[in-house]
Amino acid sequence: MFPNLNNLPVYDTTGVNERIARFCSRSIKKSAKVEGLKLALSMVDLTTLEGKDTKGKVQQLCYKAMHPHDILKNIPTVAAICVYPSYVRVAKNALQGSDIHVASVATAFPSGQSKLQVKLDDTKFAVEEGADEIDMVISRGEFLSGNYQYVFDEIAAVKEACGKAHLKVILETGELDTLNNVRKASEIAMYAGADFIKTSTGKIQPAATMPVTYVMLDAIKEFYLKTGKMIGMKPAGGISTSKIALQYLVMLNEVLGNQWMNKKYFRFGASSVLNDILMQLVKAETGLYQSPNYFSKD
Repeated sequence: MFPNLNNLPVYDTTGVNERIARFCSRSIKKSAKVEGLKLALSMVDLTTLEGKDTKGKVQQLCYKAMHPHDILKNIPTVAAICVYPSYVRVAKNALQGSDIHVASVATAFPSGQSKLQVKLDDTKFAVEEGADEIDMVISRGEFLSGNYQYVFDEIAAVKEACGKAHLKVILETGELDTLNNVRKASEIAMYAGADFIKTSTGKIQPAATMPVTYVMLDAIKEFYLKTGKMIGMKPAGGISTSKIALQYLVMLNEVLGNQWMNKKYFRFGASSVLNDILMQLVKAETGLYQSPNYFSKD
């Protein structure tokens, strides 16, 4: 069912920023901080999406996913590994015996500039290779041209091509210009069948920001109240420190509540934040900071 885009909230940037400032000012006790860091770790989609990716690099990333830092005990693994379709089978084999999902970008990622059939073939190939999740990009040009039905139909077609795999729809919010456009795109994606909505590809700046994520969380909340269906959220790109990750979790809890505080409904598309989380956990356990050189980059 195509959503009604005429009665959506209008977002005042100043008002949204004031709300974000309150989330960022929350005080977190040490014990809650440690649990928050472990939760954030469990929500990371560890990602490699480069032209120079190799089988060996993907296998190393999968090992890191299963063994974030062996010195630390009782810490979770990450939620998923995200790779190009051509490396899904490599990741699937490397992750055998774990509950870590394999996610794959598709639909002519990151530009989305391709024919629908090419996008569908890309999606089907990734699923056939074993992908548990598909991260698609919307056609931003069509969206910005006001061709909302085209965007809706494309998402719905990709959702069908996913079969049992979950669909994460990337809005590429850095190209949508306004918070009101972000809300429209969120509505279209959710009503078209998205299991998750995601801010960014990580290839465009700005990527994830707290104001954009707040608007998307607000859209998810209203969609849930109307339909009873829980939609996941994934901010991606630009989240580089554990402090910022914890601020996102505070916002998630205050906007959507405890039901969403798990990897089934929230992910961080931010590989660079992983080592900072691990460094903070070591500090909490030992009282000492370790050098970044003690943590593998892949």
